Amino acid sequence: MLVLFETPAGYALFNVLDEGKISDVKSVTDLFSSTSKVQKNIKLKSFESFKDTNEALKAATALVESKLDKKLKKFLKKQIEDKETKLAVCDKNLGATIKDKLGLSCVCSDTIVELMRGIRAHLSTLLSEVASEKEIASMALGLSHSLSRYKLKFSPDKIDTMIVQAVSLLDDIDKELNIYVMRVKEWYGWHFPELAKILRDNTAYVKTVLTLQNRNNAQTVDLTDVLPEDLAKEVKDAAIVSMGTEITEEDMIHISKLAEEVLSIHEYRSALYEYLKNRMQAIAPNLTHLVGELVGARLIAKAGSLLNLAKHPASTVQILGAEKAFFRALKSRHNTPKYGLLYHASLIGQAPPKYKGKIARVLAAKCAISSRVDAMGEKEQATIGIESRDKVEQRVRELEKYSSGSFSAKTKGQKQAQEPHRNKDHRGKMKGTSSNYDESADVSAFKKNKKFNKDDAPKRKRDQYNEEQGGDKTDDWKSKKKDKKFDKSKH
Repeated sequence: MLVLFETPAGYALFNVLDEGKISDVKSVTDLFSSTSKVQKNIKLKSFESFKDTNEALKAATALVESKLDKKLKKFLKKQIEDKETKLAVCDKNLGATIKDKLGLSCVCSDTIVELMRGIRAHLSTLLSEVASEKEIASMALGLSHSLSRYKLKFSPDKIDTMIVQAVSLLDDIDKELNIYVMRVKEWYGWHFPELAKILRDNTAYVKTVLTLQNRNNAQTVDLTDVLPEDLAKEVKDAAIVSMGTEITEEDMIHISKLAEEVLSIHEYRSALYEYLKNRMQAIAPNLTHLVGELVGARLIAKAGSLLNLAKHPASTVQILGAEKAFFRALKSRHNTPKYGLLYHASLIGQAPPKYKGKIARVLAAKCAISSRVDAMGEKEQATIGIESRDKVEQRVRELEKYSSGSFSAKTKGQKQAQEPHRNKDHRGKMKGTSSNYDESADVSAFKKNKKFNKDDAPKRKRDQYNEEQGGDKTDDWKSKKKDKKFDKSKH
């Protein structure tokens, strides 16, 4: 059996003399327990060195993508003439490529992986005739630096720095647009104050200002290009009875320039949003499908990068963006915030106000999983994000049903079965019982006194006793009290 091993200095082809000693993982471990055993059973057959770092970089990138390099193809054709010879490789995809291109039978298993690990540990001993340990270490360092620069240069789709800068610029543009539109409304409002009440949309307001110019032109200018017919008619009617002051042409020129600047910034803002949307779909498709482009980009920007966001636990993702409120709550010993940037996600907006915290916790857990898949995975389409969003939406529906009272919390949506021993018509009565009252079944809680003591009886009982005796109850009880006092004085 031949073993193909890739080193920073070149391709090495080793020959295993006794295949019985690499039958399982345990035997391979015993084989590499000592250097003497390695030298007896594994021999270097051939070595093809790289000319420079660029050639090593090309070979390394081809191996990472499981492609057969031209240099490796020539090397294997030259060294392996017998097609029935087994070739041990570490990558299954590379083995399949070699089998298709060269027709060689390739082997890849756990035993081969352990064999590669042992060869790497004793590489300096096996390659002592070709290259020294110092040369191999220097080549490995140079190759690692070149490979890192190559990935940074030729893989721009996975650079999330563009997302961080784009979403930060988008927030700054929104602030600037609000300031500029407010300035246009205040400035033009001195001339036509009623226009701001009619048009609530900022873009429509700015376009109307540019089209209308002076309010005295309202009857001659066609506003249907920028406004619907009903709004255009309302603007013309308001311009006739407007209470604004007159302005000069020079004032109107400066107002128009500011309005044009607002429109240009708004157009650039739309283009920037499309750029951010496409970039988020390429870098974090699962996170984008779950919370949207803006919220996902803000989470990445707050964490610093997509990889840093993937390292955060779900509890940190949940309050990301509310750090000040979180530490203030810890310091004052109050309740901590339930959500940060995730509050702007559409799924939390759909949830009932009472259960927004629960949905935020569920959504943060799904966001943590989706960000890890986006950061470490290689697929460019949303996979786990679609399933995660469906689960969160299902949880929102369950909480909506619970809050509306359509089912009890105890049964969780299942209808309570009626107990068979209960009578449906008479809820307090058992089935099969008689409707007549049985006095013999009564049990008194307290024993009745055999002799009625009028002194210990309450007032109502005393009155009842006097009526039965037929005397005046007031005199009778007064005389009894006197006798009682007299008896006490005796004693």
